[in-house]
Amino acid sequence: IPGVRDLHADHAASHIGKAQGIVTCLRATPYHCTRQKVFLPMDICMLHGVSQEDFIRGKQEKNVRDVIYDIASQAHIHLEHVR
Repeated sequence: IPGVRDLHADHAASHIGKAQGIVTCLRATPYHCTRQKVFLPMDICMLHGVSQEDFIRGKQEKNVRDVIYDIASQAHIHLEHVR
């Protein structure tokens, strides 16, 4: 917002932007998978034993859902910081 010079507002905007970026990435995952691309963090995928191929094939097993949940939880954490 033009003219607003507040450290707390900057901090809140930063966390909101991070949460929005994470959610946008998750929402775009089905689209990208149809084009053989996966832009999710591989460390979280490996933690749950999920490969990029699992997303591309549209698998919906528990471990795939757990990856999505963990990533979405990161967005939720950023929103909690804003509150």
